[in-house]
Amino acid sequence: MIKRKKKVGEPHHPTILPTPFVPPQSEEDEAVDTEPTLLSALEDDPALLNEHRLQSEQDAGACVMHQECQIQRCELSMSQEPGPSSVGDPKNDSWIFALAVLLSSSFVYNSMSTINHQALEQLHYVTELTELIRAKASPSPEEVEDSSDFVSFFPDFIWFVRDFTLELKLNGLPITEDEYLENALKLIPGRNPKVTMSNLPREAIRHFFPKRKCFVFDRPTNDKELLANIENVTETQLEPEFQEQTKNFCSYIFSQERTKTLREGITVTGKRLGTLVVTYVDAINSGTVACLENAVTTLAQLENSAAVQKAADHYSEQMAQRVRFPTDTLQELLELHAAWEREAIEIFMKHSFKDDQRKFQKELVEILKNKKESFLLQNEEASAKYCQAKLDQLSTALMESNLAGTFSVSGGHKLYLETKERIERDYWQVPRKGVKANEVFQKFLQSHGWGEGHSRNLPGAEERARKRAAEKEQELLWQQLQEQQLQMEAQERSLQENIVQLKEKLERERENAKREQQMMLDHKLKVNPAAASAVLHGHCPGTSVGGMKVSARPWREVPVPFAAVIY
Repeated sequence: MIKRKKKVGEPHHPTILPTPFVPPQSEEDEAVDTEPTLLSALEDDPALLNEHRLQSEQDAGACVMHQECQIQRCELSMSQEPGPSSVGDPKNDSWIFALAVLLSSSFVYNSMSTINHQALEQLHYVTELTELIRAKASPSPEEVEDSSDFVSFFPDFIWFVRDFTLELKLNGLPITEDEYLENALKLIPGRNPKVTMSNLPREAIRHFFPKRKCFVFDRPTNDKELLANIENVTETQLEPEFQEQTKNFCSYIFSQERTKTLREGITVTGKRLGTLVVTYVDAINSGTVACLENAVTTLAQLENSAAVQKAADHYSEQMAQRVRFPTDTLQELLELHAAWEREAIEIFMKHSFKDDQRKFQKELVEILKNKKESFLLQNEEASAKYCQAKLDQLSTALMESNLAGTFSVSGGHKLYLETKERIERDYWQVPRKGVKANEVFQKFLQSHGWGEGHSRNLPGAEERARKRAAEKEQELLWQQLQEQQLQMEAQERSLQENIVQLKEKLERERENAKREQQMMLDHKLKVNPAAASAVLHGHCPGTSVGGMKVSARPWREVPVPFAAVIY
């Protein structure tokens, strides 16, 4: 038996927390409901640090988002006071409860005095979760919806008991706050309808929330005058024991609680949280059940598109900053492309999820391929332009001498050849001419007819000219073949890089899925050994064991998709 504390003064109703936890930023924020539900969505997204406080009030309920900058955690509180706000549709409170469960990583339930039958009855919403939430859009014919799947994405459950009136002792022995909660959740023996109804919320909490925590709080102060004006009480006026209890609670929330994740380890950032809210609320307003799979599908479409854009932008920015046109060789440009393509793929893999058909990865591959082609074209154009400009500059003196008849006098041919050789020598000494150096030089020679008018009458001159032209043509052809080979090798490296990173991502997803399935199985074994055994051995489809629906396939047989990217 748990002993009751001696009463000191009258119990008060407002919830009091020190300002470091959720500091009020407006008069509306300071309003306190008699039965608030606090939901903590832990957040590692730095973008939230710059977001404005979001506040909206509807009737007696309020939704407030607060960002604790120093520890980068987002606290989202949802409160609902029974009364006029609940009039109309009795499902409103149930939907608010379901939304809090779907959106939070830590669900903090706030009650007064003790965890007794009345407190558990007020938590009847937890028994309705299977009617309001689905894990899958439509289970396959050979399996049915298993409510135990909720364990993989439901939050931790924290019971916050204020104005605690009992001593933490059981049968004369001291117990912890967590032991007090677990004792309160023990099923009442018996099978009559009244006992069965009383056990429903206990069973639901034990079934849906494997990780449970309890915190109890004494009254903030025993001074009646201070209680009557509690909004203006400073922390120094609060009872030391209450301050210590609150400090422990806040420390646990901010240091021990986890980031909000969906199934298969999908992390919920601030932006993703907003998408989930809209998706769930739209489903509720349309009269359908809030479905995690549908929400994740919607989220994946938006996030994967953004991941493609983010990766492509990173590639373009880095290439624009690092490439200096024209590159000396094609290999130089392809190496830069490979480096930034690798980073772009890493960015996509990091920010994308549920791309089961590889639609978005293929889209990124095509975008990066087109961007590479664009950079190759820019490189060729820059090389051709640069080489032409250098040749025009080097050949200016020769053109002027030719027009002046300098090469038409005695000894002019020798002078002409020397000038031509000097121009050719100087041209090939120019650094970083790029991939079009040979082609531009050959076109330059042909366009000016160098050597033909001055050497056509020399013995063997025509034969030597044809031979030299053939050699240059072979050099150009060889260069083109080498460039084609380099591009084929670059494409093969790109394919392999995509496959390697895809395999690594799928392996991580496989491990996440395996841990998730193991966690659900362990929880089933703990809550209902018969149901867990049925799942492990592949029980008949649609069978209910111990009151829980079970899947037809063992968790070890759950397939993890794998697909290679086809170019």
